[in-house]
Amino acid sequence: MNDLAIPTPFTALVGVRHPVVQTGMGWVAGPRLVSATANAGALGILASATMTVEQLRAAVREVRSRTDAPFGVNLRADAGDAAERARIIVEEGVRVASFALAPSRELIARLKDAGVVVVPSVGARRHAEKVAAWGADAVIVQGGEGGGHTGSVATTVLLPQVVDAVDIPVVAAGGFHDGRGLVAALAYGAAGIAMGTRFLLTSDSTVPEAVKARYLAAAVTDVTVTTQVDGLPHRMLRTELVDALERSGRASALLRAVRHAAAFRRESGMSWPEMVRDGLAMRHGRDLTWSQILLAANTPMLLRASMVDGRTDLGVMASGQVAGVIDDLPSCAELVERLMSEARTALHALPATT
Repeated sequence: MNDLAIPTPFTALVGVRHPVVQTGMGWVAGPRLVSATANAGALGILASATMTVEQLRAAVREVRSRTDAPFGVNLRADAGDAAERARIIVEEGVRVASFALAPSRELIARLKDAGVVVVPSVGARRHAEKVAAWGADAVIVQGGEGGGHTGSVATTVLLPQVVDAVDIPVVAAGGFHDGRGLVAALAYGAAGIAMGTRFLLTSDSTVPEAVKARYLAAAVTDVTVTTQVDGLPHRMLRTELVDALERSGRASALLRAVRHAAAFRRESGMSWPEMVRDGLAMRHGRDLTWSQILLAANTPMLLRASMVDGRTDLGVMASGQVAGVIDDLPSCAELVERLMSEARTALHALPATT
């Protein structure tokens, strides 16, 4: 695969062969997927938000036992135990720390001082400018096509704004699944692409086969954005459950959120005071109502029902729009090699300039 490599500032920064990132998807991006991605020459990112602190350390060590290649860990910057999780990253020698929300200036500095590469994910130019000013080494910028929590601005509009605004490597996310997309992102000035749904739909993913089949059967129009799961825009497959959630009233939604909050407390080992502190942290600076904070408890448990238990009737399936154009389940090695081959072909097919 070395002859297919396309070096960029991002590959040099994190030490991987290919400018491709597998995103940190809760319940999905575990040790098997992350290590398979890393062994394929891309950057695998372990999702830690759905793990206890002890599970995180064990997962990091399992990835390390499966690969010598660099990998990353995704953290919730607003979690009450973010500093403790960051300490594990440092102690275990993890190469990259990624964040779904902007980490504090102090947390960035602490990680950088320990030699960790800090890569926050952002959904707006101003957020990229802020974390770059605070010392972030790179950013992942996700457009509205991406799965999970997302914004309304398309990648093709958001990406060049961010590239023009910061002088650190920018990785593009939202709408990518093949080598042509990588070439397009590079043309915009990005230093790589990040993909979630495409890596979820691999043979190395631990998502139940019946759930993968639902993704593969989906058309582009079967992927929707709803606020009824946790009060914030969330892109996912449209299912009977999603339709039912959108028909449900406010009272039933809040009752459901209370039940899921209790379930997630048991799953995560968190105390109620810790969950309240996390809720306060989520609310700070984000203009969220307490109802939205409570509804946020829906997300991890509804995702777990599908991604772990295989219950598509009881769970939701976060999804980028690209689910509608994916029709196979390659291994991570096959996927990355194919993507880089497609990128080389696309580059060679471009008209020669004079």
